[in-house]
Amino acid sequence: MIDPPTPTRRAVVLLSGGLDSATVLAIARRDAFEPLCLSFEYGQRHRVELDAAARVAAAFESTHRSVTLDPACFRGSALTGTGDIPKGRTESEIETGIPETYVPARNLVFLSMALGTAESIGARDIFVGVNAVDYSGYPDCRPEFISAFEETANLATKAGVQGDSFRIHTPLLHLTKARIIQTGTELGVDYAMTSSCYDPDARGLACGRCDSCALRRKGFEEAGVPDPTRYAPGPLQ
Repeated sequence: MIDPPTPTRRAVVLLSGGLDSATVLAIARRDAFEPLCLSFEYGQRHRVELDAAARVAAAFESTHRSVTLDPACFRGSALTGTGDIPKGRTESEIETGIPETYVPARNLVFLSMALGTAESIGARDIFVGVNAVDYSGYPDCRPEFISAFEETANLATKAGVQGDSFRIHTPLLHLTKARIIQTGTELGVDYAMTSSCYDPDARGLACGRCDSCALRRKGFEEAGVPDPTRYAPGPLQ
């Protein structure tokens, strides 16, 4: 990891343990923020990501807090239920419609928790790894949502009303997955520590065939960076 500058401001970073959020944490550290990383356990079947988040936060010498939410609030998704995770989809299929892995209001809830945390610790900056390029059709990853949430944050908080505005940082919003990987690599992110798979096996090995694995693998290929992902035995297509 590249030695970051001395922190000058506090920030809350949403850290899932995946490729994108790890890159966002590296960017926050590069920009001299002192991050408090928030991860969430919400009944997701890929809980291995929480271990990855802890590893990434430790690597970047950042405080990490894992928050447990009521899983009943996040039903109706293949990620939190017992339904099948879509696999083997083509790129055009991934880009069409809202997938079954959409979790109801997830980013809205996570950002709200981050906002409350930020105000309580005196931070005014929140980092989130949403992406409007390789975003798999999730409505809560769009620029319109982020803009609306930032406006709401400054309407709904004491700090915002008094003119001490919050800013939602989305440094990956318009980057391809390849460019995200290149950026993180330049900042010393060890992507072997991260976990992106929606359906890892009991050992935490990636399935290689879900939408998230497909986008991740394609990103490494296009970035020209070796893919350090540990895949379960079997075909990747």
